[in-house]
Amino acid sequence: MRKFKLHGVSGKFVKKFYAPTIKNDDPPGTPVYTGEKTDVPVRIRVMNYTEELLEELEPDAIEETFDLAEAPQTTWINIDGLNDTSTVEKIGQHVGLHALIIEDILHTHQRPKMEDLGTSVYLVVRMLSLHPEKQELQSEQISFVLHGNTLISFQESPGDVFDGIRERIRKMQGRVRRKGADYLLYALMDAVVDHYFKVIEHFGERIEVVEAALMDDPYPELLNEIYSMKRELLYVRKAVWPLREAVSTLDRGESDLLQEGTQVYLRDLYDHTIQVIDTIESFRDMLSGVQDLYLSSLGNKTNQVMKVLTIIATIFIPITFIAGIYGMNFEIIPELKWKYGYAAVWVVMICMTVGMLAYFRRKKWF
Repeated sequence: MRKFKLHGVSGKFVKKFYAPTIKNDDPPGTPVYTGEKTDVPVRIRVMNYTEELLEELEPDAIEETFDLAEAPQTTWINIDGLNDTSTVEKIGQHVGLHALIIEDILHTHQRPKMEDLGTSVYLVVRMLSLHPEKQELQSEQISFVLHGNTLISFQESPGDVFDGIRERIRKMQGRVRRKGADYLLYALMDAVVDHYFKVIEHFGERIEVVEAALMDDPYPELLNEIYSMKRELLYVRKAVWPLREAVSTLDRGESDLLQEGTQVYLRDLYDHTIQVIDTIESFRDMLSGVQDLYLSSLGNKTNQVMKVLTIIATIFIPITFIAGIYGMNFEIIPELKWKYGYAAVWVVMICMTVGMLAYFRRKKWF
């Protein structure tokens, strides 16, 4: 799971990510897990249900789910953790997945995509969420395999955005218990896209904070924050843009696994992805405008400083001229022997300063 630590407008932005593992020279189709290596054991959760009945299981071995995968009820097999590649291999071979598909499931740096395999539908999405306390943007690849009445989901690590779907299944809320596995696939994808909106809302709040700080005091660290948000939004866009194509392909497809009634919901999901992309583009435009405003404000601030320095220098030029004349080492200067010469020089310099300040004020130079 990749993590991007967000620090608001503190002036410090730390971006931490787990670099993808470079694939070795194994032949195509070799099951190699390329995600973050952890010692967390693989967790298998099964929800087997009809409109009247619900059965939840946590089998110890993937072989225990093989009979459920062939049952007439709707079955959701959720696999948390991909460290044990044999688990993915066994369930993939049982439902007839090609070795390249199994490889893609384990290669956790895929771009979102959809493939119609005839007897199965394979879909890859990126799940984005915010850590509730650390405000970290978490990115994780989730692979779905729709096979008959069975939906298999593969996650890199425990924890997801599907708790609401599980509660709806348990409490018989909505249509999920009355629909098949294809509707369950839509519901899970919809939950992923809904959390995109939460991530986008977080960016909107950060942009508002930056704008407020920019109007108050455009300090240099704001520019780093703006660049950081632009990079993060670009990352989110890379996760959403290909998903739009995948949902569109799924909607236009002619797979027998997708019922006609589910197509309506897929079109609605497609509209949501378009809305997310439009919002991202709007925020990127806003950040460009904020960046221009920052540079303009910084330029104006520099101009104000230069104006003050110029006025001070202008005032001291004639004063320095007078002081320079009477500071020369000539012996014959008429005013040097004058009793009130010192006071007269002060009066002249003060009058010149006041006169120039009044002139500058009249011209509205300050």
